[in-house]
Amino acid sequence: MKYISLQLFLIIGICSFSSCKGQSLFGKNYLQSIKTISLPGIKGRIDHLDINLKDKIVYISALGSNALEVIDLNSGKVIHSITGLDEPQGVSYIPQTREIFVANGGSGDCYFYNATTFEKIATIHLKSDADDVRYDSADKKIYVGYGRGGIAIIDADTHSVIGNIKLPAHPEGFQIDTKKNLLYVNLPEANLISVLDIQKLKLIRNISENYRSGNFPMALDSSGNILFIGYRHPGKLVVMNAHSGHRISTNELTNDSDDLFYDEASHRIFVSCGGGYANLGFINIFQLQSGSRCIQIANIPTRSSARTSLLVPQFHLFLLPEPSDRANEAELVVYQIQK
Repeated sequence: MKYISLQLFLIIGICSFSSCKGQSLFGKNYLQSIKTISLPGIKGRIDHLDINLKDKIVYISALGSNALEVIDLNSGKVIHSITGLDEPQGVSYIPQTREIFVANGGSGDCYFYNATTFEKIATIHLKSDADDVRYDSADKKIYVGYGRGGIAIIDADTHSVIGNIKLPAHPEGFQIDTKKNLLYVNLPEANLISVLDIQKLKLIRNISENYRSGNFPMALDSSGNILFIGYRHPGKLVVMNAHSGHRISTNELTNDSDDLFYDEASHRIFVSCGGGYANLGFINIFQLQSGSRCIQIANIPTRSSARTSLLVPQFHLFLLPEPSDRANEAELVVYQIQK
């Protein structure tokens, strides 16, 4: 029996005799595991992911191994590893140029790679701690959070920095509202959510929250003008009005979340959380209801510290990398989203 199976046996047994508030297992019918892809040799922390939708190629920042893993979803295999990186964190695929953009947290350097040959094409030097990445495909602009407080704006065609917005603390998860030309940024060290004008390149306001537990992941419903914020310790999902900052609802969340997604078609929120109960992580799924309030509909166990993920609504997939442990090598678990 695998190590994870023993963990599940223990948690089910323990929960039978205790309340286990927020940690009971339910809603497994919302996600069906359809494929598990081995990530041989990958050790330590795994950070963010992105996907080449046309070819179904996934890119995983293997921070602990200083590598970027390239996985073919069709074959279910790792087809390449870009090694020699320095704590890769953010990654984005640029479809127009067929390039991969990788942000290194250790050096602050950001690299462009040819997605076919994996040859390094260009380097962007940021001061330090290049972290999360967002790509605006319409404007061909890459946004990178970095350093003690900044968002760098990079032209994907010219491989050059074309703008910079200063922040009062290091940025974590952030989202672009392309219709309003706004950027919403989590600043957990300052206990703030900053709102940036990406045309004027300036911070226009801060939203202060009462929770001091680490606001790391974020999702945005731009049509509904709603922000979804994940707090780590203790875990909370906060739903707020993006314009006013008014808190609409608060839900319990498993600890140590690092990626959070809103699926506009189903009005569901998917959160990957690494620090759960009985040495497990959990995928928390919520349903957004009328009045912009949420109810939790699933709490699905994963391997401990599996806190990063990727929602691929085009294929109804949810991708979750699970780090290696004493008994298991690292894996990418591919889930099919069920109605």
